[in-house]
Amino acid sequence: MRRMNRRQFGVMMTTAAVGLASGGGARAAWQPRNNVKVIVPFAAGGATDVLARIVGDRLTQIWGQPVIIENVSGATGAIGATQAARANPDGLTLFVGTGSVNSALPSVKSDLSFDTLRDFKAVSLLATFPNVLVVRPGLPVKDVPELIAYLKQRKGGVNFASSGFGSSIHLAGELFKLQTGTQMTHVPYRGSAPALTDLLAGHVDLMFDNLTNVMPHIESGKIKALGVAGASRTPYLPAVPAISEFVPGFEATTWVGYLAPAKTPDEIVDQIAADCDGVLREPAIVERIKKLAAEPVGGTPARFAQYLKADVERWKKLVKDANLQVE
Repeated sequence: MRRMNRRQFGVMMTTAAVGLASGGGARAAWQPRNNVKVIVPFAAGGATDVLARIVGDRLTQIWGQPVIIENVSGATGAIGATQAARANPDGLTLFVGTGSVNSALPSVKSDLSFDTLRDFKAVSLLATFPNVLVVRPGLPVKDVPELIAYLKQRKGGVNFASSGFGSSIHLAGELFKLQTGTQMTHVPYRGSAPALTDLLAGHVDLMFDNLTNVMPHIESGKIKALGVAGASRTPYLPAVPAISEFVPGFEATTWVGYLAPAKTPDEIVDQIAADCDGVLREPAIVERIKKLAAEPVGGTPARFAQYLKADVERWKKLVKDANLQVE
């Protein structure tokens, strides 16, 4: 074997270093060496749970380790959030955070056992979901302007359902009242499903809910969609206007994303985020998420952290401006 001189040896080592730095077939330093538990703060079967399983199944293939979904429901998601916040910060426990649990709920609950910005580290914004304003079929309004006029005429005689006090869809209703100068009576339920059941039965007049949950009933004509609560119309209901077309600045979307215990090392968080970003760009995954009427996002932890902070502050301001009593 011919011996290398110093120059040849240096070139070889530099080439190897560049290859590793550029990802030349080698994975980054961190990847799980055991099962990864993903805590979902709601019961199985909902949009948040389905999305977590779509991403988790793909990460199982990438990591070569099982990603196990654990549904820990109760207290509008606070039980699961508390458990996740106290988990070992080693990357093997992730939390599926949502706008309801991590942004809206803390703005009205002063006795929570977790603080979103203190106890969690943003990892990956998986997707955003538009909320939709829906009404029972017998309500004598056909659009948002007619609803506003009807509410002003009835002066609190109309009720709106929600999945619970402090949820994002509860606060969407409060935001609507605040920005339209109207009155409604809030009727909280233990989850979106029973609230929707009573809306379908005509026991309540209207509600804001995730598009995924109400789409089948809109398509069947059992309830009417008056407006989308996003900044613009959604391609899933192109004929339904955005509420902001009539109420400037109105927006009450929700999100789903991976959070990790606050002390999880940055290198672990960055690697999980990079893997999630790759998954959320895969055409097959994008198609499955869009079937949930959601928009895949991805991106860096820093970007998600900025988004999360702004969302928390947005709901805090709403609660203060609406003078909601903290329970």
